[in-house]
Amino acid sequence: MDKILVTGGLGFIGSHTVVELQNEGYEVVIIDDLSNSTEKVLDGITSITGKKPLFEKLDLKERDKVERFFEKHSDIKGVIHFAASKAVGESVQEPLLYYENNISTLVYILKELKKLASVGFIFSSSCTVYGQADELPITENAPVKQAESPYGNTKQIGEEIISDTCKVTPNLKAIALRYFNPVGSHESAKIGELPIGVPQNLVPFITQTAIGIREQLSVFGDDYPTPDGTCIRDYIHVVDLAKAHVVALNRLLKNKNKTNYETFNLGTGTGSSVLEVVKAFEKVSGQKLNYKIVGRREGDIISAYADTTKANNELGWKTQLTLDDAMRSAWKWEQKVREL
Repeated sequence: MDKILVTGGLGFIGSHTVVELQNEGYEVVIIDDLSNSTEKVLDGITSITGKKPLFEKLDLKERDKVERFFEKHSDIKGVIHFAASKAVGESVQEPLLYYENNISTLVYILKELKKLASVGFIFSSSCTVYGQADELPITENAPVKQAESPYGNTKQIGEEIISDTCKVTPNLKAIALRYFNPVGSHESAKIGELPIGVPQNLVPFITQTAIGIREQLSVFGDDYPTPDGTCIRDYIHVVDLAKAHVVALNRLLKNKNKTNYETFNLGTGTGSSVLEVVKAFEKVSGQKLNYKIVGRREGDIISAYADTTKANNELGWKTQLTLDDAMRSAWKWEQKVREL
């Protein structure tokens, strides 16, 4: 089968995608600098799929090493590019770190891909490109708003760089997948979301509070114009998300893309409020969560959920797993991690 490079393949979404690629029979090579992951994730992937992917510890900011990697792996047919810094708050404090890590690395990879005969490229983008959308649900035609953070800006700039490169590179076909809020973990609890330090996302903060690592969960604001006053997001199970990457890659490798640069929203199409997520967790875990309402957090938008019509129709992909499934798997993973 074709050889696929997955950058950031030991991270949360990357590791789940590697599992789905290997389940489909692809040969996978992972690049990861281990700045926000651990090599132990390889064991989880191997245990689930029965096959250990190739792994190279490599910092994509080191251009000469990127060049040498592609010289060694010149038979790569597809790249799924996850490797990036992703904390909104940190990006505000450290903008240059984010621009170097998320933009320069993308440029170095694309320069190498231009040398290959034919290659499919999947970019890990984000619904942050839409900001607070004018209409809900959000379609791919919604205007890209000025970014609220350097992190969001790197996703917008990244998409522009890929689009511009595709216009002048006939051998490059690319899809930008704009995800909403990935949650949950693999049902085996052998891989999952393992943030280093204080979690940036809601669900690991919930599970860490429930297991006693965090004293209390802060819910930022209950005075938004939503049914229960808390922010609404589209929470998509990470396994559904991972499967979408394989479907999108297959589209490119089988030349089923309509243009050589396409964008797709990946979500469930349903918005859930912060308090609804808390209640879903309490229901499936049987744990009462210690949370309190605090003031709004700067930069939070009110509501965002996807119109998934394009992905459903063009990719033939739909989410299969529910918010309850995601909460159950996240709790199972949290308990497993704390046993180690």
